[in-house]
Amino acid sequence: MELIWFLIVGAIAGWLAGQFMKGSGFGLLGDIVVGVIGAFLGGYLFRLAGVNLGGGLIGAIVVAFIGAIVLLFLVRLISGRRGRR
Repeated sequence: MELIWFLIVGAIAGWLAGQFMKGSGFGLLGDIVVGVIGAFLGGYLFRLAGVNLGGGLIGAIVVAFIGAIVLLFLVRLISGRRGRR
C-alpha cells in the first residue's frame, strides 16, 4: 500500500512541477518519474538543510514538488533547454 501512495505523491508532485516549470505535464508516466526522483532529491535537500515538514501527505507532496522543481531546473541547466513561459 505504501508503494501506491508513493506513486500517487510522485504523480501529483511531478504534475505540479511540470505545470510550474513548463506549463504542462509530462504524461502520467513522466509525471510519476519526475515526482519520484524529485521526492528522493527533495528529501535529501531537506535533510541536508535540517528542515522537517513532518509526516503526512501534504508534507510529502511539498517535499517531492520542491525536489521535482530542482530536478527540472538542473536538467534544463545541463541540456540548455528553456521553458515556454
